[in-house]
Amino acid sequence: MPTTPEQLASALANRYRIERELGAGGMATVYLAYDLRHDRKVALKVLRPELAAVIGAERFLAEIKTTANLQHPHILALFESGRTGDGSGRGADVVYYVMPFIDGESLRDRLNREKQLPVNEAVRIAREVADALEYAHSQGIVHRDIKPENILLHGGHALVADFGIALAASRSEGGTRMTETGMSLGTPHYMSPEQAMGEREITSRSDVYALGCVLYEMLAGEPPFVGPTAQAIVARVMTEEPRSLTLQRKSIPPHVEAAVNTALEKLPADRFASAAAFAAALDNASFASAKGAGARTKISRGAPQASTLLRIVLPTAVAVALVTFGLTRWLGAPRGSTGGRSVHVSIPLPDGYEMGASNLTPVAISHDGARIAYVGQRDGKNRIFVRALEEGEAKPLDGTEGGDGPFFSPDGQWIGFFSGSKLRKIAVSGAALQPLADAPFHRGGDWGDDGFIYFAPTNITGIWRVPEGGGAATQVTLLDTLAGEISHRWPHRVAGTKTLLFAAWTGPGDDEHHVGQQTLGAPEHALLVKGADAPQYAANARLLLYT
Repeated sequence: MPTTPEQLASALANRYRIERELGAGGMATVYLAYDLRHDRKVALKVLRPELAAVIGAERFLAEIKTTANLQHPHILALFESGRTGDGSGRGADVVYYVMPFIDGESLRDRLNREKQLPVNEAVRIAREVADALEYAHSQGIVHRDIKPENILLHGGHALVADFGIALAASRSEGGTRMTETGMSLGTPHYMSPEQAMGEREITSRSDVYALGCVLYEMLAGEPPFVGPTAQAIVARVMTEEPRSLTLQRKSIPPHVEAAVNTALEKLPADRFASAAAFAAALDNASFASAKGAGARTKISRGAPQASTLLRIVLPTAVAVALVTFGLTRWLGAPRGSTGGRSVHVSIPLPDGYEMGASNLTPVAISHDGARIAYVGQRDGKNRIFVRALEEGEAKPLDGTEGGDGPFFSPDGQWIGFFSGSKLRKIAVSGAALQPLADAPFHRGGDWGDDGFIYFAPTNITGIWRVPEGGGAATQVTLLDTLAGEISHRWPHRVAGTKTLLFAAWTGPGDDEHHVGQQTLGAPEHALLVKGADAPQYAANARLLLYT
């Protein structure tokens, strides 16, 4: 249970006097406190209980010790870290860390008030942050969460806060990535493409990218990529180029835009090799990016963008439903055949629409191959379209606003999808929209040929099913033949069988997803592939299913 301020004050009474809450973020709640031993004000940050539970308190405290010795004029020091309680659940049991209280404001506060900063001041702040990053990188520490909220302004100069906290939160025993829990260890507006895609190894060039985003916002008044949801932002990070800074603000020198463009390159190898190189480019009036300052343009809308999105995003976790769909089609074909000819299908969208940002699979194909459904987006809002392949135009389905992850019923007459924290269905004609079940943090669904729709409503509550006509949802029993299995998602029913495919994660100690197979009603499930990321299992899973 969350610790109340009163419980926290009581637990820390011998060391700190809690005065008031300063704010709350993705990983911690921040309090203004008084250090009784040293007679000073401090910022006391309490780790979110759910994050502490997954990571392990002692592991977290051991990790952040690596940042305690960072000494730099533009890095906010770490005074102390610790925990209260004994882990038994009696009294307040929290993990905390203590930093200096800066009587100033954050860069976020400044931007909220002024929107844009003078060019020279924005560049100076970026150089100071780059100096701090260069020092930390030389010590083997990558920040991972550079953003205006973590840059404090004191006496007109920048101080980078929370150095290494995201790194500590990104690991548990055995090096497991905490991103597997569904908790955000970064901010989408400032996350590099490789960080957004869940790469295991995040290098210093990811911090360079984030600093490029921050400088872009200081100059333009908004980050390079914005959207209504984290998924929409990530899709733009992966598929679009930022708008030209000099076209938005003529006072920006070309070499500054060129430096920002280089920092924002999609591939790490195309960015600056170090934060120091970025800072040097900001001071070099003759610097020009490889593509030339001002040469970037926003990617055009329509089919070319759709193909780009599919090519880039589908190799990530959102591809699992399509992978299992392909497995079913392949399993239904004669052994050794390709299952039919390849067909190239266009994805038309009305003027003003682009391929939608999808947390799940953005395109679905009916079982008979006669229809496709996909997510389109206009003004940052998703909508589901359906198209019969024999027809040239797609039809938007009213009531699917905000929709995500479409999938067809076996007869191709219905589409299941997620929107508004619900699993819903709608006829391909656009009629009979119906909510079926709660799905607040959905992780995939599939319409079985047994009269049930299978879905994962959240990251860690397993796979559920609900009658296709409506009714009570019930959890599918997936017995834990793999010790510690805590997450099942991306379900897919193999047509004509009792087989359910799914992706799973065994929690701390297992660095990657694996793929399981459950025969419904059987006393156990089988492990098909272990030690491989879910999007990469298709070839191995096909072989194992046949052996």
